Amino acid sequence: MKINVDRSRCVGAGQCVLTAPALFDQGEEDGLVEVLEAEPDATQAAAARMAAQVCPSGTITLIH
Repeated sequence: MKINVDRSRCVGAGQCVLTAPALFDQGEEDGLVEVLEAEPDATQAAAARMAAQVCPSGTITLIH
């Protein structure tokens, strides 16, 4: 699995960080999503899927 984000769609809600803090952060200057781990291991896969589901702008996509 690979995490892909479209920062131009991000609204800075931070749901990804709350859901999967090991995988996502927010930029200090703009508050937009930053991917910390682009290829999560099997133990982080569920958190990555949940983060994609709760993202209000749909900026997070997962490639299998």
